[in-house]
Amino acid sequence: MDGSLIFTGLSCIAAMALVAWISWLKTRGTAETKDGYFLAGRGLGATFIAGSLLLTNLSAEQLIGLNGSAYGHNLSSMAWEVTAAVATIAMAFLFLPRYLAGAFTTLPEFLNDRFDPTVRRMSVLLFMLGYGLVTIPSVLYSGSLAVMAFFDVPSLTGMSTFPALLATVIVIGITGAAYAVLGGLKAVAVSDTLNGIGLLFIGMLVPVLGIMLLGDGSFGAGFDRLVSDHPEKLNAIGSATDPTPFGTIFTGMIFANLFYWCTNQYVIQRTLGAQSLAEGQKGILASGFFKIMVPFMMMIPGVIAFHLYGAGMGSIDEAYPRLIRDVLPTYLTGLFLAVLLGAVFSSFNSLLNSAATLFTLDIYAPARGDKASDKELVRVAKIVSVVIALFSFGIAPLLYFAEEGLWQVVRVFTGFYNIPTVAIVIIGLFTRRVPALGAKLVIILHVTAYGLIRFVFDDVITLHFIHLYAVLFVIEIAIMLAAGYWAPRKEAYVPPSKSEVDMTPWRFARPMAFTLFSCVVALYLLFSPIGVAQIGGAGALLAIMMAVLALANLAVWFLAARGQQASQ
Repeated sequence: MDGSLIFTGLSCIAAMALVAWISWLKTRGTAETKDGYFLAGRGLGATFIAGSLLLTNLSAEQLIGLNGSAYGHNLSSMAWEVTAAVATIAMAFLFLPRYLAGAFTTLPEFLNDRFDPTVRRMSVLLFMLGYGLVTIPSVLYSGSLAVMAFFDVPSLTGMSTFPALLATVIVIGITGAAYAVLGGLKAVAVSDTLNGIGLLFIGMLVPVLGIMLLGDGSFGAGFDRLVSDHPEKLNAIGSATDPTPFGTIFTGMIFANLFYWCTNQYVIQRTLGAQSLAEGQKGILASGFFKIMVPFMMMIPGVIAFHLYGAGMGSIDEAYPRLIRDVLPTYLTGLFLAVLLGAVFSSFNSLLNSAATLFTLDIYAPARGDKASDKELVRVAKIVSVVIALFSFGIAPLLYFAEEGLWQVVRVFTGFYNIPTVAIVIIGLFTRRVPALGAKLVIILHVTAYGLIRFVFDDVITLHFIHLYAVLFVIEIAIMLAAGYWAPRKEAYVPPSKSEVDMTPWRFARPMAFTLFSCVVALYLLFSPIGVAQIGGAGALLAIMMAVLALANLAVWFLAARGQQASQ
């Protein structure tokens, strides 16, 4: 066996062992109670929330897919990442204070409180089907493919492709499940944060090394070539023929991101475990700033690969793995493998922990009349985690045999439950008279209509699926408001106030949110035809607009600081 491969393997194992050891030190004795196992004892600080949100949201599939999109097209697909920062602002100010005020453990628990147990069960069914049949297996499958692409596992092990894939799925699955099953949410959050540090280091190092390779050892020469040759590759303003048309960020993408960051159980579970509202807001907004960095870590390398290798690759998804092999020194390949596996583990164990939480707290506990002890609930959650993990081991490799059909389902499946979920939650949070009937109608009608549009009338209705999200959202909001008008609740809903943490907002949350939103605007200005995507480079207009943004931020922070002084 090649000495470099042995070194890569040993250094990867060492890095992963260090993460596991620190995670154990931080979590021992804290996962025996209901709140300890499912919400990390409601003791997560901003650092662990931000780190866990970062890794939960970033997967091996994105490392390859986003860079491949940049290599084959342009930066238009950065919209999914960058505009998510706006959704984190909504979570910090509109959703999280209400979730923490009610001391909710799961989103369906809130829906039960706001509507009725039937809405709770319907939402759990949608989440569990989505997680168990599609999301968890696809995370395992795509992560295993990424590891095989980067490190040529079949050649390394002497196995053919499918047995190598099966072995990789099982190894990744067992290792990732161990965090979720044995340590609960806090172990997941701690390991995510440590792996997140590695991801940020590797993520920023790869484009730097790539630019130096582009400039034959000179960073300056490589940077000049990056921004002057083929500037259209740096354009984030997607046309109708690009992977992500620019107009979609103002329609359905808003609601897709609101669902993901504000109502998706496996994402918001970290914030529900915040030790205070202020810490939760800090962590969420920090994760928004991480999303701003994604284009530089996960798309610019794809553009660099285009400059280095041209447009002749067999698949756009080969761009990032080839760049990694060319630019990363041998002594860092083990760390990269550990970080890559960490990203896969994060998505997998976060989904596993959340699926177990949903089943245990929203199905098992109500069935037991909420009389089950904390010890019993934790034991059930661990059993459920193992069962779901084993089930996913069986489903994930099957994607290899029917990739096109199942990948189509993976791409559109979240559309079955993301829009109705966010619509119901928004109505639930911000109205008082809309009845459970409205929520039930929306779930049934959405699943039916979306299925027909996507799979039966897809040749007739050619509207981009992101625009379709927006259309359905508006219709579903109208249905629930109509239900509230024609058949309102007999008594207005009164939001509970039983918070178990300090509900004092972070004093700098508003100016920080303004700066975060400014960064979103600045990125789109930078990667646009008035920025680096124009022939000849950025012009004076970009400089003026950036200066206006900077001055606006100075003014907002100055006023915030004065307000703090006046209140003391």
